Amino acid sequence: MDYVGHVIRPPSEAYSMIIQVTVGCSHNQCTFCGTYKEQKFYFKDLATIRRDIDEMSSMYRFEKAFLADGDVLILPTETILEIMAYLKKKSPSVVRIGVYGNTKAIIKKTPEELAALKAAGLGIVYQGIESGNREVLRRIRKGAFPHRQLEAALKIKEAGMLLSQTVLLGIGGTELSEEHAIDTGKHLGEMSPDYAGALTVMLLPNTGLYRDYAEGKFVLPDKFGMLNELRLMIINMKVKSRCFFTSNHASNYLPIRASFPGERHKVIALLEEVIRRGDEKLLKPEHMRAL
Repeated sequence: MDYVGHVIRPPSEAYSMIIQVTVGCSHNQCTFCGTYKEQKFYFKDLATIRRDIDEMSSMYRFEKAFLADGDVLILPTETILEIMAYLKKKSPSVVRIGVYGNTKAIIKKTPEELAALKAAGLGIVYQGIESGNREVLRRIRKGAFPHRQLEAALKIKEAGMLLSQTVLLGIGGTELSEEHAIDTGKHLGEMSPDYAGALTVMLLPNTGLYRDYAEGKFVLPDKFGMLNELRLMIINMKVKSRCFFTSNHASNYLPIRASFPGERHKVIALLEEVIRRGDEKLLKPEHMRAL
């Protein structure tokens, strides 16, 4: 396999065929992300992509496939359709293909293009929104404000594809902790994704956020501050349809898996009890946390 650099994929794609189509991220300006800081974004040639599909298809029988890296959806629709057609030809057992989709890439696609991608097998788009607070998004240089994120989310849902969104606990620091949590919860409720995941910020030395932290400009909430953000987020996350919510990523202090809205109040009660007790033994040890 011709894997270049860091090949990332969502946790739910662990058993998927992973085909690296692009290298890096076309935006690559987020202050918290160090994954592609030294990597120039580019599209791999089709011959290489086909060889990788050939190799993977000959080794295993896959039901799902994921097109990596961080920004495949930014490519011309015709190119993505060509790759998916070849993948389905070589691996007809694949019933769903997934991609990361940043807000700008999604908005650039017309409804007709998204419909064509859905018909060709694109079944899920993973959108990292990080926050629903405008000032937080400005500070972390996300490249899209809440109204644009909402526009992109609605386009994916209207195209009939599954929408999975991730947010970051702690990304507003202690200064904007409450605003970040409340606004992000409301934002998720308005978009009502099929899946939502809350990760916890981890400071990486090669990022702007780490430099701000080292200079005292950014203060990270403590463990229970993070849990309070999660509590406020869920209190305000009034989804309009079923959403499977998780905070069981390796970076999180307290693993949660729940179906909203049905289990929402149960999760809020759990968080309030853990925060009230203030017992760090109930939380994941620091050395066990990872990206």
